[in-house]
Amino acid sequence: MTRKTAADFQPEVLQLFDKYVHGIIPRREFLTRAGQYAVAGVTAEGLLNALSPRFAEAQEVQHSDPRIQARYVEYPSPKGYGTLRGYLVQPAGAKGRLPTVLVVHENRGLNPHIEDIARRLALDGFIAFAPDALFPLGGYPGDEDKARELFPKLDQTKTREDFIAAVAILKSLPQGNGKVGVTGFCYGGGISNFLATRIPDLAAAVPFYGAQPSVDDVAKIKAPLLVHYASDDERINAGWPKFEAALKAAGVRHQIYFYPDTLHGFNNNTTPRYQPAAAKLAWQRTVDFFRTHLKA
Repeated sequence: MTRKTAADFQPEVLQLFDKYVHGIIPRREFLTRAGQYAVAGVTAEGLLNALSPRFAEAQEVQHSDPRIQARYVEYPSPKGYGTLRGYLVQPAGAKGRLPTVLVVHENRGLNPHIEDIARRLALDGFIAFAPDALFPLGGYPGDEDKARELFPKLDQTKTREDFIAAVAILKSLPQGNGKVGVTGFCYGGGISNFLATRIPDLAAAVPFYGAQPSVDDVAKIKAPLLVHYASDDERINAGWPKFEAALKAAGVRHQIYFYPDTLHGFNNNTTPRYQPAAAKLAWQRTVDFFRTHLKA
């Protein structure tokens, strides 16, 4: 079956889906309102199913790929939830100490797509660590709807401390070179921005379509930023002008790219919002940026 793209859906349905995914409207409201656009025997449930992730079909690097070493690990996080669990991946047979990257998921926890992102980074020569913010609530439940329901139950103060602890873990990792970068997507993009304001020695941050930090905190950013935005993402892009002005005023090194004809989530190849050309370009820029700034 041919995979659907954003062009197969009416813009109103895509906007509703974005609101549903980010908890702005509940499932029932999405189905009711999307039903107005269901045609040719396609139900609102069918629209939701067509827009939902296809993890297995989109996987690029298998967990058992011989070119990597991947495992789940736990570390203490005394200021957070006490213990954090994540997915640690590194190139197989690598010699010398490697640069490290923290990978922060969307608002559904450590799902298969984010694990795949971590594996891709390992193939690009980095040690990647992707924590699961939902671990204190039992971990990613294997169902996107259930994960979305769990996420608001997290104490975000503790969760943010878990991610701060994850940076410290990577910094002291024996196989690492002491340089830590962070990248994240949607919620994770916001956490990437947050970490840049909290960790003075963070070496680089690459947020994908993430919420901007408080303007008052921007001057605290010491890491260079590479910021990726979708062109058609009104909700997130509304915060960019003030963020850009604050970055310039504080002299923060930054690069910003808006990708034409893209929607929020364009890098996520598990859903129809994926835009291959933009995702490929953004990923290459990300890898190059980390290679530049995470050298020993």
